[in-house]
Amino acid sequence: MSAREDLLALEARLREEEAAYARLLSTLDALAARPAAEPSPERGPLLEKAAALHGPPSAPSGRGPVGAFRKKAFDAVAPALHRQAEWNAALVQLLTEALKEHAADRAQGRELLSTLVQYLQKVLPVVDARDRLATAAATTRAELILEAFDRRLETLGRRTLGLLALRDRLESVSEEVRAVRGVLAAGAPPPVVAEAAVRAAQGSAYTAFENHYRGDRGEIRERLLAYAELFVGLSPVADLGCGRGEFLEVLREREISALGVESNANAAQGCRQLGLDVVEGDLVAFLRERAEASLGGVFAAQVAEHLPPPILQSLLGEAHRVLRPGGLLLLETVNPRSVTGLLEVFNRDLTHERPLHPDTLCFLAAAAGFSDVRVEMKSEVEATSRLQPVPTEGLPERAAATLNENVERLNALLYGPLEYALLARR
Repeated sequence: MSAREDLLALEARLREEEAAYARLLSTLDALAARPAAEPSPERGPLLEKAAALHGPPSAPSGRGPVGAFRKKAFDAVAPALHRQAEWNAALVQLLTEALKEHAADRAQGRELLSTLVQYLQKVLPVVDARDRLATAAATTRAELILEAFDRRLETLGRRTLGLLALRDRLESVSEEVRAVRGVLAAGAPPPVVAEAAVRAAQGSAYTAFENHYRGDRGEIRERLLAYAELFVGLSPVADLGCGRGEFLEVLREREISALGVESNANAAQGCRQLGLDVVEGDLVAFLRERAEASLGGVFAAQVAEHLPPPILQSLLGEAHRVLRPGGLLLLETVNPRSVTGLLEVFNRDLTHERPLHPDTLCFLAAAAGFSDVRVEMKSEVEATSRLQPVPTEGLPERAAATLNENVERLNALLYGPLEYALLARR
């Protein structure tokens, strides 16, 4: 039965209860207005007769000594007995009439009391029916409002999804147009321009994806400042997969000479428009073109997880070769030991090859010849997003400690740092 049908049934029940309540109330009003039983018309005369008979008897009289005495005694007692008998009869009649009146009053009282009890018994069902009807009406109104609100939200959700899709499409198209314009502005010969424009257009979608999900340039630059400090005095530094060139800009501001390589033609073109020394090409091939011990640092952020294992091993080997003694290799990647990092960061990018466990990357770096290999965790999850400790009040000390220890373990697993950086020395 629907909420509307329930409401109609409750309304019918309320009407029935109120009708019964009205009938009882009318009966009660009639009984309350009924006059008390009238005294019997015989009460007055009976009272007067009883009062007269209750008076003192007249004095007896007689003759002769004994007979006169007996007669006198009889004459004296007989009237008194007669008067007593009459008084008793009158009193019995009076009591009988009083009992009749009392019985009538009691019958009327019982009828009034019975009706009053029925009235009181009907009050609660009527109140209950009214309360249930009010509750059902409020619930029905709330359900109708929520139903309308849900429909509105669904409509808004569809519109929002459509707007989001349109926004993503516009970002992709805008990046594609910007990439093609950048190639045309370079002024290369027509065949070269055509080929470069195609490559730039193909890479524009991923550039738009990075722009949307990785964050704006200012945010990324701020996060990379700490890395730049590690390369002071290690010029030149190679930025592998430099993307939009944020790290190269930070190095340039600190007067650390750097060069970059990017396989995405659109991103590489954007870096060159910023005046950065960036070439388009393969990362491993780029390192192979460098002379042995010619670099002071090799940097790659969010690149290693894009590489198949053989390519990653080749990159590590070439990085060791081109670095001079004391040179630094720094690779930043997603932390797969964090469930949040794995689900929300790694899985979002379709170009990711496979997650790299910190132990695995450390082993591969050591196998390539690097020393002083270590890992630093980055991008901590905000405390408000983590599981909160359980209040210990009222709990046994040992139980509270065990419970919160388990909370910390879950936090480390579910909400560990989203990224980590591998640092290795040549």
